[in-house]
Amino acid sequence: MPAKDLLKKYLEDNCTEEEKAIVETWYVQHRLKTPKALTDAEQTTDIHQIIHYLDTRVPGSSMVQLWPRIAAAAIILLFLSISGYFLLHKQAGQQFVLNHPYDIAPGGNKAILASHGQKIILNNAKNGLITTNGSVAVNKKADGLISYDDAQASNANAAVVYDTITIPKGGQYQLKMSDGSKVWLNAATILRYPEKFAGKERKIELISGEAYMEVVHNEAMPFKVLVKGQVIEDIGTHFNINAYDDEELMKTTLLEGSVKVNAGGQAFLLKPGQQAQVNATTHRVNVHNVDTEDEIAWKNGLFTFHNASIQTVLRQLARWYDVKIEYEGQIPDRMFSGDIYRNTTALQALELLSFTKVHFRIEKGADGHSEKKIVVTP
Repeated sequence: MPAKDLLKKYLEDNCTEEEKAIVETWYVQHRLKTPKALTDAEQTTDIHQIIHYLDTRVPGSSMVQLWPRIAAAAIILLFLSISGYFLLHKQAGQQFVLNHPYDIAPGGNKAILASHGQKIILNNAKNGLITTNGSVAVNKKADGLISYDDAQASNANAAVVYDTITIPKGGQYQLKMSDGSKVWLNAATILRYPEKFAGKERKIELISGEAYMEVVHNEAMPFKVLVKGQVIEDIGTHFNINAYDDEELMKTTLLEGSVKVNAGGQAFLLKPGQQAQVNATTHRVNVHNVDTEDEIAWKNGLFTFHNASIQTVLRQLARWYDVKIEYEGQIPDRMFSGDIYRNTTALQALELLSFTKVHFRIEKGADGHSEKKIVVTP
């Protein structure tokens, strides 16, 4: 079938599921990049990128794939009619924007540091020295990164002074601790940690939220993370912890090295590629093999979903865009799979989800400044 005819069928809602997948896959990939016509070289690049990211559609299931797997030949056929696509789809695209005139920018580097009785808004601070206690200098190295630079040798008898970093909704930040260990912090996260480690162990507390850690191993001073009744002990490790208050499961995912997860009165030694899931209510622990790249997609600028409910998807969007989620009527019983770039606006993210026949609108407070919200409708 000529590509132009395929696009026309889509706009008239006469496509088969496979034909819809072809059109929607191209549209999602292209709209996230540029509204202008692509050159032949750009088209070829897009084709290979789409093939790389596409997932398998499961026939007969209720899951709606944002990135269905389709044949390269079908993608090429579609790319032959880019200009025709824009001509046909122009009215539909304009209507989506008219129906959603209010947009929300994506999150960015934002954090509040509580140190020595002060509260420092890091995104407003200049690069350079933030504060010091004499033995440790806290420096803002760049936008989105602070570093605790240890200027003196450790003193086993020194008092341990704790700082707290809070990442608000719509924020993210990176932290380098005094021992050289690195932490990436996702939106709506609170981490408490010592300015300088002393004694026989290094101990920090993830109060809530999500953190990816690359720990400098020190056999003489084990590294431990306290998180909601769990103790996660590093044994030379790169790992991710997801422990949001509004999620049913607390998840520890190991990428490299080894960690011991102590939860529910039991200890579990994870291997790379494994994830310990702790039920927040029952404290039951399950260990599974997972795709680690999916688990740290947030760190690499992506939302990644596999068979995720609409509630799961929107909880992540709510944290990143700093919005409240409301549901009108029955919540759609849909499952989602796919990737959405975190540098897109809320409207762009919702436009991708709208392909699944779930409807949304963005609202702001009556005064224009109070809490923004995304309303989901049948």
